[in-house]
Amino acid sequence: MAHKFEIYKDKAGEYRVRFKYNSETMFSTEGYASKASAQNAIDSIKKNGPDAEVEDNS
Repeated sequence: MAHKFEIYKDKAGEYRVRFKYNSETMFSTEGYASKASAQNAIDSIKKNGPDAEVEDNS
């Protein structure tokens, strides 16, 4: 698969989510205290992301 979400623990022991495409990290989330909260972030991105607006601030 060319793209995937990864849940990992950072140096502070918090759970984070990163989205990778072709092994390149496209974005990473804030830290979460629980793995369940990190999974909720993934679920929210999957649910709400396709309809998100694009704001060009250039």
